[in-house]
Amino acid sequence: MAPLTHGIHHITAMASDARRNLAFYTQILGLRLVKQTVNFDDPGTYHLYYANYEGAPGTVLTFFPWPGLRRGRPGTGQVYATAFSIPAGSLPYWQERLRSHQLALAAPVQRIGGNVIGFADPDGLILELIETAGDPRPPTPHPDIPAAHAIRGFHSATLALSQPDETAALLTGLMGYRESRREANRVRYAAGDGQPGTFVDVLVDPSLPRGLNGAGTVHHIAYRTPDDATELRAKALLERNGFQVSPVMDRNYFHSIYYREPEGILFEIATDPPGFTVDESLEQLGSGLRLPAKYEARRADIEAALPPLA
Repeated sequence: MAPLTHGIHHITAMASDARRNLAFYTQILGLRLVKQTVNFDDPGTYHLYYANYEGAPGTVLTFFPWPGLRRGRPGTGQVYATAFSIPAGSLPYWQERLRSHQLALAAPVQRIGGNVIGFADPDGLILELIETAGDPRPPTPHPDIPAAHAIRGFHSATLALSQPDETAALLTGLMGYRESRREANRVRYAAGDGQPGTFVDVLVDPSLPRGLNGAGTVHHIAYRTPDDATELRAKALLERNGFQVSPVMDRNYFHSIYYREPEGILFEIATDPPGFTVDESLEQLGSGLRLPAKYEARRADIEAALPPLA
C-alpha cells in the first residue's frame, strides 16, 4: 500500500505585521508571494503564502499576520525551526546578504552532512539555511539574488520534543516516514524520495523551555498526500489509532485534515491538488486578494479592514 504522506506540503506560522512580513520574505529571502487570501476561519486577517515561482508543495511557507500579536516563545511542543535548502557553496553569499540587512546570524555548523546557518525573521521565527548538493528544484527568479544561490524550497522542519518516542512511532508507523540519520540529540526522518523537502528532524534538548504560541512561532505543519482518496485513508487510519481528526476542510488550493501529535503540535495532511492556479494564472499568482466563495459577498468590508500590503 502506498504511503499516506510523502514530505512537507507547507508550514504555517504567525506574524504581527503583514507589510513587514511581506518585505522580509520576498525582498530579503527572495521567495514569491503566490497567494494573498484571508484566514478561512478569521477573515479579518490575511493568510499570505510564499513559495517558489510555481507555488509547489514543499516550498510553501505561509503566515497569519495578526496586527500587534504578542511575541511567542519557541520551545518544546512546537515546530522549532524551519529550514530552507540552498545550493552547496552558497553559505558565504547568504551570510553576506543577511548581514547587509542587519540580521544576527548564528555561527555556521555542520549537521548531518550539511552546512547550516541560523537566524530569525522580524518576529523571531527561527529559520535556517542548509547547503544541499543536487537539489533539482528550480529557484525563484529574483532581481537581487543569483539563481546559483537562491532558495530551492524547504529542506526540513525541526520538531522540539521532550518525549519523542510516541511522535516517532506516529511518523514511522502511520505517516510513511522512515528514520534516516541520527546525530547527537537529533534524529532525521525522511519520506517519499528522501530528498530535501521531505525531512523532519526530531530534536530533544532539555535546555529548551516549553513553547508558547504567538508571533514568531509555527501554527502548524502540513504533510503532502497525493489525492483525496489517500487523505480519507489517512483520516480513517488515524482515527482507528485513537487520534482526534478534523473533518476534511476545503482550503480552495488543497483539502486538509488536522490532528495533534502526542506532544501537542498541530499536524495537517494536505492534498497536492488542486494547487494555486485554480483562481489565478501562474504569471498572476499573488497579485490580488483572493477570497473563498463564502466571503465574496463581504469583499468590500474585508478589504476595508485589512491593512494595505503595497
